Amino acid sequence: MTSLDKPTTEETSADDTSAEDARAVTEAALFEAFGGVRGMVETVLPGLLFVSIYTVNKNLHMSALAALGVALVMVVVRLVRRDTVKHAFSGVFGVGFGVVFAMMTGNAKDFYLPGMLYTLGLALAYIVTALAGVPLIGLMLGPVFKENLSWRTRNPGRKKAYTKASWAWGLILLAKCAILFPLYWWADTTQLGWVLVALKIPPFLLAVYLTWVFLAKAPPPIDVFAEMEAEERAEEERKAAAAEVDNEGAPAGRHRRR
Repeated sequence: MTSLDKPTTEETSADDTSAEDARAVTEAALFEAFGGVRGMVETVLPGLLFVSIYTVNKNLHMSALAALGVALVMVVVRLVRRDTVKHAFSGVFGVGFGVVFAMMTGNAKDFYLPGMLYTLGLALAYIVTALAGVPLIGLMLGPVFKENLSWRTRNPGRKKAYTKASWAWGLILLAKCAILFPLYWWADTTQLGWVLVALKIPPFLLAVYLTWVFLAKAPPPIDVFAEMEAEERAEEERKAAAAEVDNEGAPAGRHRRR
């Protein structure tokens, strides 16, 4: 390779910096979309409290109300601090449905059933949307990256990454369901509860990591919001220029009429 073929130090540094910026943006977007450490705590804590209390005293009502209470407290804390409440609210709804199911049937294992059905439905949604060419991960993260749906038609490399990520999420969640549903039928409440708590974070982290790997290697997102703002500025400049031309031509026109 000749000296002309070799990239300069400045070009290499610029490429490295650009790649690092892209990875940082991807990490920040994933952190925001999936709630980060606090979101994981809010996801795990109600179920952990339920199974802990039930393991000690086998009291369904006390365990269910304690789980629902801590979920509500986490929502109130977020509201007081004016933080994003979507992750906490989703936890409250999940716990609430679990409490209703368990109270109606009198079976403590039914506390976990709504969450398990939701996980199964979400796994199928990831796979079906990936097969349909509209991967769910892209629909979720597009607004976060300010690209909306531009990746579908204008950024094929990014669409491919979203498709791979959706497959990863779908298969990981299906594997999780393949473990939990047999336990729902054959294991007791405490065994199911502790296994479910143990499987809350590791599959999630694996799916997030794979998503980060796929997106870090993909082309950068197209900022459609910046494009719209640029178009608006250009339109305003065109209108201003046309107004200036009209103002300059007006005196001449009046002079000719005289």
